[in-house]
Amino acid sequence: MNTLIKNGTLVTASETFKADVLVEGEKITRIGLNLTADSALQVDATNKLILPGGVDPHVHLDLPMFDTVSSDDHYTGHKAAAFGGTTTAMDFVVLEDEGFDHSVNLWMKKAEKSAIDYSFHMNLTRFNDKIAAEIPSLMKMGIQTLKVFTAYNGRLRLDDGGIFKALQIAKDNGMLVMAHCENGDVIDTLVQQALANGHTDPIWHAWTRPGWGAVDATLRVAGMAADADAPVYIVHMNMGGEVDMLKYARERGVKVMGETCPQYLFFTEDDLQKEDGAKWICSPPMRTDADNIRLWQGLHDGILQTIGTDHCPFFFDGTQPIVYEGKEIAIAGKELGKYNFTKIPNGLPGIQDRMPILWTYGVQTGNISANQFVAYTSTNPAKIFGLYPRKGALVPGADADIVIWDPQKKLKYGVAHSHQRTDYNLFEGWDIMGYPEKVFLRGKLIVDGEQWLGKSGDGQFLKRGEGEVL
Repeated sequence: MNTLIKNGTLVTASETFKADVLVEGEKITRIGLNLTADSALQVDATNKLILPGGVDPHVHLDLPMFDTVSSDDHYTGHKAAAFGGTTTAMDFVVLEDEGFDHSVNLWMKKAEKSAIDYSFHMNLTRFNDKIAAEIPSLMKMGIQTLKVFTAYNGRLRLDDGGIFKALQIAKDNGMLVMAHCENGDVIDTLVQQALANGHTDPIWHAWTRPGWGAVDATLRVAGMAADADAPVYIVHMNMGGEVDMLKYARERGVKVMGETCPQYLFFTEDDLQKEDGAKWICSPPMRTDADNIRLWQGLHDGILQTIGTDHCPFFFDGTQPIVYEGKEIAIAGKELGKYNFTKIPNGLPGIQDRMPILWTYGVQTGNISANQFVAYTSTNPAKIFGLYPRKGALVPGADADIVIWDPQKKLKYGVAHSHQRTDYNLFEGWDIMGYPEKVFLRGKLIVDGEQWLGKSGDGQFLKRGEGEVL
């Protein structure tokens, strides 16, 4: 079906202007004033904004962790994303012993139920000559990203030599390394000491993962990228000092890019000291008010490049079922660590919350502009990860991933509005002003107000090529 969106205001990463948008099949075909199309369904966007569908570069769906699994799969998580205005999500493949091809196929199977378009990053959690030789094969699968860790000793971490070699291989093959930056040695030492002294409450998750380790690791990884003359992307930046390190390195020509997430803009380690503090446990942890402020400054000043979510939800109390799409479901969650913070599954819901929360408390407050909002939540991740201009753009030839955004829509946010499959919302009771009214995926209307018109299997896997360094 063809669709003509009339009388809207288009917001891109660089411009804001009045226009109509004609969609024919799955693509945007025309943008201009006073467009007509006899055979098209007309949608009136008077007093509404027209945005490109959000691109979330960092989610974890159906991820095994701590004797359970993240509670959103590739249908429920994608459905929630769509209600929040996101139409593309990028998940991480767990590297199995059988190698890349086997691991990717497992995630392809999980994603058969996808409801929006998706792509994958590969977790590079082991390194040897055989793996090094196989890395270029990922590009043939349409995967151009490797994620490395400087923490999780003995499980996910590579030593610096392995990270440096991965950067060299990535450079030679038009790929990009993403890095989780903390100090794994310091974390392990502090965790052992905390447990030995009987400290088991959720706050110790933050106190055993000190922020200076993230600052140190960010600069160290940037230095390795400089030595390899390769780009690197720092995920979930959470410390003000990381913004400083990013600025320092970029001013000296290092091809380093930075992502932050809403949780690091709005919450602090104080939230972990609440009675329900386990709800706020993620890795890296929240930091301080000063770090929140510096991260907002980094966004306002254009030092950072993207805002992802690191969406990885778990039930707060997985012993009690919730009703999802008319059926009761309960999945073991954060109660697993009731008596030991090291056993609390690390992760938060956020895939639906990202865009409404950032619009209300970012754009409406003047922390970022509407154009920066589009850049951080859609256009920049599409460019960095080799999807632009198919995704992240409102231009002829782009996929018709379109959000009609009502900037005056007010609601009291929380679980009642959330389609994330878990039993809590970090933003419970927050006032929202600005929310998606309609969401199109490749020209198909999948969200219409509170009505879900999408279905399992609507999503397509997106093969990606070489991305841009922003």
